[in-house]
Amino acid sequence: MRLSRTRLTSAAVCVGAGLLLGLAGPVAGRFDNCACEALSVLFSGGWPWVGYAFLVGYCRRSGKESALLAALGLVVGVVTYYLFKQMYPAVPAGAEPGPSAAVGISPQILLWGTAALVFGAPVGFVGNLARTPGIGGLFFRLLVPLTACIETTQRLRGEADAQHPVLGFTWAASRAAACVAGAWIVGHTAWRWWRGRGGVRAPVDRV
Repeated sequence: MRLSRTRLTSAAVCVGAGLLLGLAGPVAGRFDNCACEALSVLFSGGWPWVGYAFLVGYCRRSGKESALLAALGLVVGVVTYYLFKQMYPAVPAGAEPGPSAAVGISPQILLWGTAALVFGAPVGFVGNLARTPGIGGLFFRLLVPLTACIETTQRLRGEADAQHPVLGFTWAASRAAACVAGAWIVGHTAWRWWRGRGGVRAPVDRV
């Protein structure tokens, strides 16, 4: 019974983190300062959501639980994200707030909720595989840095020049952090592999 309660609590924490993920972007966007704007841009992108699903999988011992909880948490985050934006729509500076739109299941919730189910499970499972020590799990551990680097590069090419400077700074800083994280993961794995290899010494024949 105690084990079941522990697993239930940890599962609730994972799903609750998905709820907070869904709130982070739109809530930060409600505040008019550069730091909150950067946070809003960051958590409205794709790679933090991939990182969430990956971490859920990495923290679970079971591959099935990793896939299930990652997908469920992403769905909760998606629904929270779009429901909050429906309830509190962004109002341009100087404009009068209009009547609140009816809150319901929007096409965005259906689209991205489906995407969360389809992609959340495999990403969570990859996070679980990343627990494999040594070089065997290296490729899986590089999933989030690679995703962040690819997404931020594409956004810098297509979006940053036409919008607020904070947007370009956020994507550039995210890409730099992703490159540093990827290099650290590779270097740390190589160092541990070399250290383990050096620790195994061939027996010396004695006459």
